[in-house]
Amino acid sequence: QVQLVESGGGLVQPGGSLRLSCAASGFTFGIYAMNWYRQAPGKERELVARITSAGGSTNYADSVKGRFTISRDNAKDTVYLQMNRLKPEDTAVYHCNAERWGMEYWGKGTLVTVSS
Repeated sequence: QVQLVESGGGLVQPGGSLRLSCAASGFTFGIYAMNWYRQAPGKERELVARITSAGGSTNYADSVKGRFTISRDNAKDTVYLQMNRLKPEDTAVYHCNAERWGMEYWGKGTLVTVSS
């Protein structure tokens, strides 16, 4: 059974940091590109960050470039999103996504709220 389970969300003040984790199981994690998406209330889902299967290449949305870092540990079947200098507009449900040749798996998400 394929599972992607996100953790690490919560309430943080503006300027703070959080580290999200996504633990994968039930598929060959190391051959999938991994993505973090987010969706804020009333807004469309947005691709935040992407990392290739071996971790050699990353891409970021302009809105998070320089503040967020995606990484992965293929030995632990886990992908991470380090989020620094958080802003209220980063408030959203964050989902991890595994993608390979059109096949996708999704996690249920973890809520990040940035507020004073």
